Amino acid sequence: MKTLTPTSIAIGLVAGVTAALLSLSANAQSSLAIVLYAASALPILIAGLGWGNASAFIAVVAGGVTASALVSSHFAALIVLITLIPAGWLSNLANLARPASELGGPDNALAWYPLSNILAHLAVMVTLGMIAVGAIVGYDSEMASKLVDMVIEALKAQEPLYNPDAAAVAQLKSVFAIALPLVQGALWVFLLFAAYYIASFIVRASGKGLRPREDMPATLRMHRNAIFAFLGGLVLTFAGGVPAIIGALICGTFGAGFVLAGFASLHFRTRGKPWRLLALWFTYISVLLFTIPVFFILILGLMDTRRTIALTPTGPAEQKNPDT
Repeated sequence: MKTLTPTSIAIGLVAGVTAALLSLSANAQSSLAIVLYAASALPILIAGLGWGNASAFIAVVAGGVTASALVSSHFAALIVLITLIPAGWLSNLANLARPASELGGPDNALAWYPLSNILAHLAVMVTLGMIAVGAIVGYDSEMASKLVDMVIEALKAQEPLYNPDAAAVAQLKSVFAIALPLVQGALWVFLLFAAYYIASFIVRASGKGLRPREDMPATLRMHRNAIFAFLGGLVLTFAGGVPAIIGALICGTFGAGFVLAGFASLHFRTRGKPWRLLALWFTYISVLLFTIPVFFILILGLMDTRRTIALTPTGPAEQKNPDT
């Protein structure tokens, strides 16, 4: 953790105000709303990764205060819970390091907090944040049902002869009530991790980064215990009511972590292969166009769980990435 200085305080204040303004602009640009909301995590992550935890804390507080002053305390609570706090916590975890000798490693090296644990924490933070937001806005299965009714009414306005079967509508509502939190949770994990990746690159390029650059195809995996959380969420989806919504959210957030790990594993397994580029392009395009192939990436992520710790030499030793 870097010492708190006037510069780090100023960076935190600017980052917080910038994050709030990005979130505010998301309300005006509906087509890019979710991207702008996720982008509001970038200033917090940059402040934390480059200037320390205190700067990130100041950024989170400044962002919440600015959002409350410009819009409302309700809006401020939403962005703080689902964006600013997760971003600040990610930067805190990324900055954690301890002597490698405490883990059985060399004496002249620092061991950084494993990327697998950071990814698992991200899934937990997004899950808790969205549960809190759902409690604040009163989200339940009835809200999903109303959204389906709105879509059907819009379709009827365009095509007066459209008259869906009542049983089909009821089934659609039950599926949508589960699918909506699942997709929202997964998408938010993807976007926040992308923000973390971009912020890490920016901070390293500026020479302010504390954490070393990692070989993500080799190190980006989920913690093995995250499998139990994913399976627990899967079981909850069959419980009905609010527990089913929470279960779907858990499946989405932790499933997204395993999908990220699956893609990283795919990149790692195809290294050095002459058909690598074709295979990767085919996989990404298939996932974007058809969605179904993402389940194979999920399975790949579930099958390859491990913790890899990055080491920074404090002496002449070279940096390593040993599996533990």
